[in-house]
Amino acid sequence: VQLQASGGGLVQAGGSLRLSCAYSGRSFTNYAVGWFRQAPGKEREFVAAINWDGGRTRYADSVKGRFTISRDNAKNTAYLQMNSLKPEDTAVYYCATTFGMGYRAHEYDVWGQGTLVTVSS
Repeated sequence: VQLQASGGGLVQAGGSLRLSCAYSGRSFTNYAVGWFRQAPGKEREFVAAINWDGGRTRYADSVKGRFTISRDNAKNTAYLQMNSLKPEDTAVYYCATTFGMGYRAHEYDVWGQGTLVTVSS
């Protein structure tokens, strides 16, 4: 099982980016997918999660209303649409899989390599 995160880059404040998380392995629909981020000098923090069929989502308060998590099980891919980006959103973003929909990093089993998002002011 592998996860490959992509889509990061440099964007101005107020802009948008869409991150992708490609899953390779069996039974993508067995897992919920979460996005986390880690800014320099800070701990990894929860951003959003989505259950196996996309019917349930949860978000950190800091991104609620600006970010949208989704998934396409036919493509074995999850997404994080990020709008109205702020400089404080600058971080390396990671996707990960879990059986539940927790917000704690230790609940997630498999992690992608991360993709850097930089938001300039």
